[in-house]
Amino acid sequence: MPSDHAPTRPLPTSGGTGTRPLPVTPPVLPPTPGPATPPGPAVPSYAAVPPGQPGQPVPPYPPGRPAVAGGHPGASAHPPAPRPSPGAPAGRDDGPSTASRVVAAVVAVLAVAAAWVVWRYFVDTYAGQMLERAAFDGAVTGQGELWAVAEPVLDTVSVAFVVGGLAAAMGIALLRRRWGLAVQVAFLVVGANVTTQLVKHSLLGREELIGGWHWENSLPSGHTTVAGSVAAALLLVVPRGARPLVAVLGGAYTAATGVSTLVGQWHRPSDVVAAVLVVLAWAALVCAFTPRSSLDPGAGPTPGSTVMAVLLLLGAGAAGVAAALALRATPATWDTTTAQEVTAYAGGVAGVLAVTAAAFAVLLLVRQSTARPDARRVQR
Repeated sequence: MPSDHAPTRPLPTSGGTGTRPLPVTPPVLPPTPGPATPPGPAVPSYAAVPPGQPGQPVPPYPPGRPAVAGGHPGASAHPPAPRPSPGAPAGRDDGPSTASRVVAAVVAVLAVAAAWVVWRYFVDTYAGQMLERAAFDGAVTGQGELWAVAEPVLDTVSVAFVVGGLAAAMGIALLRRRWGLAVQVAFLVVGANVTTQLVKHSLLGREELIGGWHWENSLPSGHTTVAGSVAAALLLVVPRGARPLVAVLGGAYTAATGVSTLVGQWHRPSDVVAAVLVVLAWAALVCAFTPRSSLDPGAGPTPGSTVMAVLLLLGAGAAGVAAALALRATPATWDTTTAQEVTAYAGGVAGVLAVTAAAFAVLLLVRQSTARPDARRVQR
């Protein structure tokens, strides 16, 4: 009869023989047919795939996040764009345009040439020395009243003023994160003042050509150089929109300092004019080497600067015409009347105003031009 127990086979034991059950494989039954299921959307399989086998679709990690680069989470599929350096506009620009640099360099060269022409005529010729002698003597008229205004202006000019003005200009540049600009204004102030002292005491001389009126060379004016260099440094470091106002105020202060030296008979008109040209030469020179970090971000057209520069140039032209007429009316002889000497003095003042206004107008345009990124490089 059939047995309910599984078949057995002998099991060896230490004490004899024995038996144990053998495993029985259950029968495989066919699937029971059921109702048909409508087809649904295909579901991708995420089963592990052995190396070298066709890949399976990879689920997003996590859903909604950008693609993963390198197969590890948290990495961006594209490397981050490089951030522009502080103070520099975004784009592939290396600094101002070559044309603006060339213009700045040309302005510097022209300023040096103009300063030499001033010295050559007014210091190194008989007629020039005679005209300035008349202007110098004309400063005596009304000197008492004018000196009450001029003396406080000159008293502000000192070594402490130079140090404080340079520190203020560099501080503004550093606050604006313009590291290169801080170096630029340091070169400007130090270079202009050292140049003035070298030219005055070592490089240029003054021969006695008219007799009876000999002075040591005083060209260029040190006080005017100090005032002008600090004003130019501030013009370079302030934001773009403030430069037209700083150009006017800085030019006015520089001119006031220069005229005050004429009032006190500390200098002749050519000394002041040469000092302004020295400042312009150094300021234009440092603008020609403007680094990328000194550019104005997003700099566009500046109609305010153009308008202010045009107004300054118009004023310079009017003052220049007045100076030319006054000097033409002054005879280059010892036989001059008090009226002629006052006319020469007024012409000297007008000449100082003309050159100062023109210098700061040109410097404003040069600075705005060299602070603008090269548009062709930015658009590439």
